[in-house]
Amino acid sequence: MTDQTRYKGFKDLQCWQEARILRQQITATAKKFPAEEKYLLQQQMIRAARSVTATIAEGYGRFTYADTRHFFIEARGSVAELLDHLTVAEDDQYLLSEQLTKLEVQCEKVFKLINGYISYLDNQRKGNMPANS
Repeated sequence: MTDQTRYKGFKDLQCWQEARILRQQITATAKKFPAEEKYLLQQQMIRAARSVTATIAEGYGRFTYADTRHFFIEARGSVAELLDHLTVAEDDQYLLSEQLTKLEVQCEKVFKLINGYISYLDNQRKGNMPANS
């Protein structure tokens, strides 16, 4: 299958690709937390990270501007939730400074990419961009 005939889906979105990396990083990090956090912070962080990629995928599959935009805003909210969970992990001293910084940088990258896609949707709706952008 060539690039021109290949299905273009949510996996082609840079925000989803970077959110996938974030999900992998969060999962690997959270699984190292103390046992008493297994059903608390660990699971909350993993669920929030999974929510980002899943919500981007679901939003991409919607066929109206309003639905798609709504789901991308929800995904952005899950990234903000992750940033808060990272603060808890920092406060409880589960993360080294370097680990925290790496995860925060990835969260911020995903957040900005989601914002960029929301802006793209808004511009498409206003007719400010060519259809093939």
